[in-house]
Amino acid sequence: MSLLKGGVFLWSACGYTALSVASALAFFALARWAGEAPPLAVWGGAAWVFILSMIISMPLTTAWARRRGGRRGDR
Repeated sequence: MSLLKGGVFLWSACGYTALSVASALAFFALARWAGEAPPLAVWGGAAWVFILSMIISMPLTTAWARRRGGRRGDR
């Protein structure tokens, strides 16, 4: 019943971290390209997007990794 068994925890952690970093970088790039916001607002917005996408993607990628890891019977 452990998440550590089979590397599920590692795969899900890498997945949601990569997804969150990509979202924050996309926000940062688009905000800098638009060029209307001050730099502090761009950095703060990128941090906010990173935090929110971590909150949203953690349970989603963990459930996906569990199903992908062949643990369908442990619900």
